[in-house]
Formats: sequence, C-alpha cells, structure tokens
Amino acid sequence: TVTIVTEGLVDHSDSLGSAGRFGDGDVQWMTAGKGVQHAEMFPLLNQDEKNPFELFQIWLNLPKRSKKVPPHYKMLWAEDIPVIHQTDAEGKKTTVTVYAGTYEGNPAPTPNPDSWAADPANQVALWRFQLEPGATATIPALDESVPRKLFYYQGNSVVADGQTVQQQSIITVDSTRDVEIQNGAETSFLLLMQGKPINEPVATYGPFVANDGSELQALFQEYQRTQFGGWPWDNHDVVHGNEHKRFALHADGSREDR
Repeated sequence: TVTIVTEGLVDHSDSLGSAGRFGDGDVQWMTAGKGVQHAEMFPLLNQDEKNPFELFQIWLNLPKRSKKVPPHYKMLWAEDIPVIHQTDAEGKKTTVTVYAGTYEGNPAPTPNPDSWAADPANQVALWRFQLEPGATATIPALDESVPRKLFYYQGNSVVADGQTVQQQSIITVDSTRDVEIQNGAETSFLLLMQGKPINEPVATYGPFVANDGSELQALFQEYQRTQFGGWPWDNHDVVHGNEHKRFALHADGSREDR
C-alpha cells in the first residue's frame, strides 16, 4: 500500500514491531510481501476542536516473483517530497507534489526496493495537482503508451483534455501527448495515477492478494498457522501518545524523528 496523508495524522503499528506516526504530507510505503499484519489508527489530538483528516491509500500490486519477498515499511517524509510550483500565461499558479515517478525532471524519493514502482521502466507515477481558481496546467506526455488515470477529488469544475470532469470521478487520459487541465472558479485538487500493467492474473479476498485461488488458499492457511509473526502490541488499535510528533520505528530498532 501507498498511504498519502495530505492532512491530519496516522499512527502505524505492525507485526514486525514497526511503528510510527505520520501525516501532513507524509507518505508511507508498506510492501506486504510474504505477509504482515498492520494497523493504521487516527489519533484525535485536538480534544476541544475538530481533527481534520484526508488520506489516499493506494494498493499497488506485486508481480508473482515478488509476492514472497520480506515485508518492508518505509517513510517518505513531506520535507523530502518534491513540490513544484508553476505559473501559467495568465499568472495563475499550480502546485505539483511528486509522490512517485518523475515530474519535469523532479524525481520522487525512492520507493520500497521490491515495489513495482522501484523500476523506472514500469513508469509508476503518483502526482497531486493543486490548481488555484482559473489556472491552467499541463500533464506532460510520455514517450510510450502507459495507463494513466486522473482522479478529481476536490473543487468545483475542471476541464481535462477537452472534457468536463465531475468532482469525485476518475477519467482516463492519453499518456502519449500533453494533456491540459483548465480549472474553474474554485481551487481544485487532482491525483494522477500511472503505471505499466503487470499483466498477471489477480485473485483477492479481503486484504489478501494472490495470482490464483490456490495461492489464496495457501495464504489463508499460512495466516492461520503463523499469524504472519503474531501481534506484538497490547491492543489492536494502537495510538502513539498525545504529542504532535512524527516518527518511524523500524523492525531493526532504528528510529527516525521529524
């Protein structure tokens, strides 16, 4: 999973013993691999006012050869994520945040080593566009055809590639040519998701993902037998204290503080 928190905080815990608090622009990459239990909770630090919150959790599949790799947990901190500021011919501004892939020569931080996104040839990209009222932005073309989706999740109206896009909808855009986005009268936010297909069968049940039914059954049995290492925490809804402090504690004992 790729968890992008644009506002608010998330507390992470998992069966590897890893833990963390992240948010306000941070991104967590979790590669489940051969199996891991993990939980994300939402600390309500403001006791007498609202706790605004917004996240995207994107499931990025692994090819069959990587489905048994060791689980991996990594943080991409907001301070390290490229944010590009652009101005159109009318002086209107667009901000592009690069969570994965490369935008106009600006590469995102390195993803997990076994992720499909780790190989640049797979053309995985996650970019967030913020357009001020009346702004025009361009999604740059690739040199090959790659599936590309655009999710318009906040705003009043936008026109993308000549078609009016309704809020809370996803459209397909052509990756082989520049695509223009024209914003309406309110600030708009869009998330671009892109990547080459793995071109393998997918079988899913709940949180389990495999290539076929027999592999799913094997996963169920493995979980019942091992609990993917068990749950080392005192409860399942772990919250990491009352301070607005971001950190990541890794299974090897190393710690990052922000």
